[in-house]
Amino acid sequence: MKKYEIVKEHKEFDSIINNDKKLYNKYCTIYYKDSNYEYPRFGVAVGKKVGNAVIRNRLKRQTRMIITTNKKIFKKNTDYIIIVKRSALLIDYHTFEKSIIDLMNR
Repeated sequence: MKKYEIVKEHKEFDSIINNDKKLYNKYCTIYYKDSNYEYPRFGVAVGKKVGNAVIRNRLKRQTRMIITTNKKIFKKNTDYIIIVKRSALLIDYHTFEKSIIDLMNR
């Protein structure tokens, strides 16, 4: 993921999450909203209830890698917020990747 493809501001996170467009499964929830940019932008969040900082950062790194390797499944002109759930700790990377790909292909 390139720097310009990242949603960082709290206001932007809130506006995307409050847009009411979402996809979800057992392992994550993906909120999305149309944007004016010509490329998709992403935000990744893992709550403190999931685990300590080491665990949360590992899940964020894995999610960013899934986004980078599968960029073609995401629509252009759209902002995405991916919130990882605690149940993602119980599965391996490839299962997590497959769940996000299946979620985006709905």
